Amino acid sequence: MGYPTAAQIKLITERAAVERKAHFESGRALREQGMLLFTQPVVDANAAEALRQQMLQHHDQASKRMMQTMLEVSRVLTPEQRKQLADRMAQRGERMHHQMRERQSGAAGAPKQ
Repeated sequence: MGYPTAAQIKLITERAAVERKAHFESGRALREQGMLLFTQPVVDANAAEALRQQMLQHHDQASKRMMQTMLEVSRVLTPEQRKQLADRMAQRGERMHHQMRERQSGAAGAPKQ
């Protein structure tokens, strides 16, 4: 990736990160609503379902924004650069998956307190 491409990608991803942070905060508010809902003496099933629907919509918005960011980045990369990026993302995913398995297997053997 040349400098102009890297600079363009940085602008795209920084803008998306600002939006993602705001979106995360609104998701926190939904999770807090859920905790409040489930700590009531009687849990309102209709309210729980309405909250679930809001959470699905919230997740869908995040997914759409992530796809929009990926499309914006793809427009400044060559096909070869997109392939390289996909390879790096796959490697990162494999490392994360491996680390998660290690943590789970380590936690399974840990003594209970």
